[in-house]
Amino acid sequence: MNLSDAIETNARRRPDHPAVVRRDGGIITYREYGDSVQCWAAVLAADGLGPGDIVGVNLKDTPDHLVALYAIARAGAAILPMDWRWTIEEKSRIAGFFGARAVLSEPDDPFLDSAGSWVGMPIDEAWQQRVAAVGPMGDIPEAEDPDLVLALSSGTTGTPKGPMITHGQFLARFLIYLISIGFSERDRYLCATPLYFGGCRGYSMCTLYAGGTILMHPPPYESADLLSYANEHQATRLFLVPTLLRRLMTLEGGTPGAPLFESLELLYSTGAVLHAEERDELMQRFCSRYLNFYGSTDGGGCSALMWDDAPEFAASVGRPVFGATLDIVDEADQPAPLGEVGRIRYRHPGTASGYYNDVAASLTAFRDGWYYPGDLGWVDKDGYLFLAGRETDMIIRGGANIYPAEIEHILTLHPDVHEAAVIGWPSREFGEEIAAFIVPVSHKGALDSEGLIAYCREKLAPYKIPRAIFAIEALPKSGVGKILKTELAGRLAKIE
Repeated sequence: MNLSDAIETNARRRPDHPAVVRRDGGIITYREYGDSVQCWAAVLAADGLGPGDIVGVNLKDTPDHLVALYAIARAGAAILPMDWRWTIEEKSRIAGFFGARAVLSEPDDPFLDSAGSWVGMPIDEAWQQRVAAVGPMGDIPEAEDPDLVLALSSGTTGTPKGPMITHGQFLARFLIYLISIGFSERDRYLCATPLYFGGCRGYSMCTLYAGGTILMHPPPYESADLLSYANEHQATRLFLVPTLLRRLMTLEGGTPGAPLFESLELLYSTGAVLHAEERDELMQRFCSRYLNFYGSTDGGGCSALMWDDAPEFAASVGRPVFGATLDIVDEADQPAPLGEVGRIRYRHPGTASGYYNDVAASLTAFRDGWYYPGDLGWVDKDGYLFLAGRETDMIIRGGANIYPAEIEHILTLHPDVHEAAVIGWPSREFGEEIAAFIVPVSHKGALDSEGLIAYCREKLAPYKIPRAIFAIEALPKSGVGKILKTELAGRLAKIE
């Protein structure tokens, strides 16, 4: 099978339907998009790229990026996503580590002049002339289920991890988007995050697979401009990371009867869980249907908290999505009792089988068909999954296992606390103590740390009380809104 078949089908059945709308409002129809995919694939094949090859995509968030994804697929090669904002050193390291044979790049990128085992392919005027001169690609290389994407899951620091995801596994992920999230050919998906990110790339490819329309509004932008573009072009679906959602919430206006997004049918995010009041505000002022999706690049989707889930489940990440089986196990991989914290594992047909060229990491994360994301959590009697932090975040204080998420939840319930992060603090006496970093509510004035510790004593067992609480202006976060606890840990000295 080859997912690009759907692009050819859409070009035949609805040739004049918009496939992509540029930020300036220009339209690319499915006939035009399909022709571009076919001809780009033909050029790649003419250059000897096909099954078994890895092709880097080092392009900005433009229609060309969307063409490249399906053109590489049609040629039978595998996509290696690369962030055009990386340094030359980072790009070279990733291309070399994963054995890319070629890298598609912007014509002015100095990376093209770097030495390596790959061929740099600038998407310039000469490339476009070749595309215009070549005919559509012939027969697709035959393969039962070829590799599609070698998706990086750990950034560019240290040894990169790349799960290889096949066409069939990606199709299984599309089914989650189509069935659990409701994507369809009628959608107008607002692409407002980098295509390098797994979520945006997957949602964009699924929209094109289904025959919908991509509205291009890449970052950087002001929230007001995004809102204006969404309303002008009648966006129906929008994915944003929590950091961008919080920026949206600085806009004024919006009511349940007249939300700020006039045509939006679904607003959704992945990454950090929003506070209950933030979730409520989004659904009151921006879009009545908000969904928080829990999953990973490696394993695909696991669960989703829907807009109509009751408020008491707001701190959860919902229940399993279509096709997913969720399990909570102990250190011996035996089922944990209902309601007890354990290791999360899940599986579905879209879960990758392992990491490229990394047997040790594959054996840790992928076992017996299950994917182990390294997260801790528990499931309640209604089947809702609650996260308790990363396995590596668990604090062991005097032999007792302490889950930071529990303490963070209690802290954020306090009216003076906007956000909280709890980490282990090296201690000679206990092995680890508990340190809490909080972002105070801005208008509340100076933090009363002793008062917060007294508040924790009312809500938590004695061994879970933070040794100290530190107020900071903002928590360090990744691009998808996850708190970077290693940076916080670097601020603490060992307690003697």
